[in-house]
Amino acid sequence: MQTDKLIFTNPATGEKFGEMPMTSPETVALYRQEMGRAAAVWRQKTLAERVRILKQFQGVLIEAVDEISAVLNQDCGKTRQDGLIELFITVDLLHQYCNHAARWLRRKSIWPGLYFFRRYYTEQRPYGTVAVIGPWNYPLIMVLGPALAALAAGNTVIVKPSEVTAATGQLIEKLLQRVPDLAPFVRVVHGDGRVGEALVRSKPELVFLTGSTPTGKRVSQVAAENLTPVIFELGGKDAMIVLEDADVDAAARWGVWGAFFNAGQTCMAVERVYVVESVYDAFVERVLHYTREFKMGYTPAVESPYSLGPLTFQRQVTIMEQHLQDALAKGARILAGGQRREMFAEPTVVVNVDHDMLLMREETFSPVMPIMKVKNEAEAVRLANDSQYGLGAYIWTGDLQRGQRLGQQIEAGTIVINDVLSHFAVTQLPFGGVKQSGNGRVHGEQDLLQFTQTHAYAVGRPPLPFDIATVLRQPGYYWLGDAVLKLVFGVTPRQRLEPLRELLPAELPSVPPTTRRTANNLATAGTLMALATLLLSIWRWRK
Repeated sequence: MQTDKLIFTNPATGEKFGEMPMTSPETVALYRQEMGRAAAVWRQKTLAERVRILKQFQGVLIEAVDEISAVLNQDCGKTRQDGLIELFITVDLLHQYCNHAARWLRRKSIWPGLYFFRRYYTEQRPYGTVAVIGPWNYPLIMVLGPALAALAAGNTVIVKPSEVTAATGQLIEKLLQRVPDLAPFVRVVHGDGRVGEALVRSKPELVFLTGSTPTGKRVSQVAAENLTPVIFELGGKDAMIVLEDADVDAAARWGVWGAFFNAGQTCMAVERVYVVESVYDAFVERVLHYTREFKMGYTPAVESPYSLGPLTFQRQVTIMEQHLQDALAKGARILAGGQRREMFAEPTVVVNVDHDMLLMREETFSPVMPIMKVKNEAEAVRLANDSQYGLGAYIWTGDLQRGQRLGQQIEAGTIVINDVLSHFAVTQLPFGGVKQSGNGRVHGEQDLLQFTQTHAYAVGRPPLPFDIATVLRQPGYYWLGDAVLKLVFGVTPRQRLEPLRELLPAELPSVPPTTRRTANNLATAGTLMALATLLLSIWRWRK
């Protein structure tokens, strides 16, 4: 039996403030069986009932605001206010799910084509049991966000929080247990990559992973063994472009904030900056000014004077230092920062950088802001796209139309004009990346729908003999199919009117010899069907 323990350590102080056992592989398998059985019960509840239960959990989160911000403060080293912001967006997300799920998940009618007398529609059904594997940088929202969306969509959920912020994972489990109507449909497993692997191998119907791109590749390999679908929300190397007509002071102020917020441990942080040469010097000067205003430190108090806390994970310290050393060895210069005291890394500004450096190509995930001079917007866009990542991008310009035009050329999931990071707080705006930044979208309708599968229905009585689609199942009606094709899909007036000119050919070579009365009936039926098709064509064209 696996008996490893997870130690809770405050990265700001080094203080150990708790521990808990890791979940054994046997327990993971047991939870998977339990959630499989519970899925049938949860999905049979009406959406209104599921919303009622999730609203209870929303109330629990709001009541626990101080408890949650205190644990995030200890577990991550972030300020209580930053913890509150994380909770705020989590609650807003849940509020949107509850308010809009009925519309987003509703049955949708489908155009019937030639089948006039049948009804077609789609409905969304939950996958069953969803495994949610979360990260350590935002351990509350990036676990509860997808978990709550999956629950609202009708799935049961097994959550695996990051072992780096295990105290937050333990708190999430306690919060879920405070809603008796919800607790039977969620399980939380705790541990390192071994527990995550056991969870993926337990054959959930769907895996949702938020983490680094290398972690996404490892999870994908394990999931592929059982063809388990995986939704990825992965790393970023977001570029910020500053054009010659930008508000340089605003770009510098908020660019600094976007690079250093949460100690740079944000997937959508400003990790690369490209500045047009005519404003480069002024921009760098203002960046240094605002960097000096970033006060580094830690306090458990509700109100904090600090803008920058510690790095949360020792591995990230190693990556940051490797990237800086590589850049310096290749000619980069540090204009501010560059020093570290235990887990606290100074906000660092680096210039003379290029794309041969790790600092400009790989995710640094630390408070480092590399700035590169470019000749013009074309070079800026080319360099912004020269990345394996495509999560987000930021453009600073005084011309909003120009910014949007450039945004259409950038390979990223989200384009922000004249701001940074704030788009994540808009809880109905889809958030996600392209390339190796992932394939999923959180927030809004797409978020909820990705936890469902689309099922199609075709409903009606047995085929009617006078239905056009029924007639065309029989041999001898090439002429009718030809007429329908031209009437419905013709792209010129001549094509659409041609069947009317030849509505009743002198001879019907495809009709077997029969009595005159039968021939007349067939002709009449053909006329009616052609006219019906014409009306259909006109109606469809007007739509």
